[in-house]
Amino acid sequence: MNDATLAVGSLHAQPGTKVRGTVRADLGTLTADMPLTLVNGTRPGPRVVITAGVHGGEFTPIDAVVRLADRLEPGEVHGQVVICPVANPPAVYQGRLNVSPVDGVNLNRVFPGDPDGGPTERLAAWLFTHLLDGADVYADLHCGGIDQVLRDFVGYRLTGDPDLDKATAELAGSFGIEDVLLGLTADGGNSHAAAARRGISAVLVEVGQLGQRDEATALRRVDGLLKALRHLGVLDQDGSAPAPIRQWVWSAGVTAEATGLWYPEFSFDADIIGEVAEGDLLGRIVDPTDGTEHSVHAPAGGRIFYGMHGLTVAPGTELAALAVPWDPDTAARAHTLRTPGLGAGSDEAGPRP
Repeated sequence: MNDATLAVGSLHAQPGTKVRGTVRADLGTLTADMPLTLVNGTRPGPRVVITAGVHGGEFTPIDAVVRLADRLEPGEVHGQVVICPVANPPAVYQGRLNVSPVDGVNLNRVFPGDPDGGPTERLAAWLFTHLLDGADVYADLHCGGIDQVLRDFVGYRLTGDPDLDKATAELAGSFGIEDVLLGLTADGGNSHAAAARRGISAVLVEVGQLGQRDEATALRRVDGLLKALRHLGVLDQDGSAPAPIRQWVWSAGVTAEATGLWYPEFSFDADIIGEVAEGDLLGRIVDPTDGTEHSVHAPAGGRIFYGMHGLTVAPGTELAALAVPWDPDTAARAHTLRTPGLGAGSDEAGPRP
């Protein structure tokens, strides 16, 4: 039997109970009320942390984890599940953008945070101290934001720890999502990278695009989360076989070098965004003042996994990210791969996943 109390701040869940509420996070110049659901199972097992709402304008992940919290019953759970549906309240409720309206900082670039830093750095530190410390598994849920088309994928980082990397690879393949993007290092300020550096089996799950909210996508995400929880042994197995996956690695990122209006050449349909060769025209940036055009070409070949849908762009805005299949040939030339940069769009921004 599980006899450990699950506690986050003032919230406490005894074994066999589910507790919902908020915990106040001190961000220095302001506070944030963090919504949480704690599910403390009756039987021992791993501690799994699931977050959504790290960015504003990403609605389906929030919807999905709230639905998951409704469905989980402590009597069916082995271990403990911590769900935070809105990990960045200022961005979700006020800005609806990747950056916080409080300080203009992207939360998913500053993990594990700084308890003495600015508000967003303090928020990252709060999340790691209160949620990630003691976790065995972490899943951070995202989708394409309000200006981004995106193919569904799961991302994770290689750490060099064979056991951890194997466990995370198996976790990444358990969600029923065909495309898995692996990163060659665990560097950077992304949530799953910082968690991986602490020995936590951590993944980024990207499902949905354009910030769209629809029930079918939310339910698909819940189904994927339930599959992962069964894989982890948090829920009993249902006898289903894991779906086949394809592994990819980032080959290049494309950012705007001018201010203007973005006219991409690739499709806005996430299922057929397609593949490009090095040098192919990706789109044009047009100066609205005089009509001057800046052509944007692919710096390398690969499949487009996410792309900018919005019309207005500025220098540094991420326009697209490309990936290639991960196989022995790709591994042999890994040093030639150019990874996406630290623009406003991707959560797999480099160094890569």
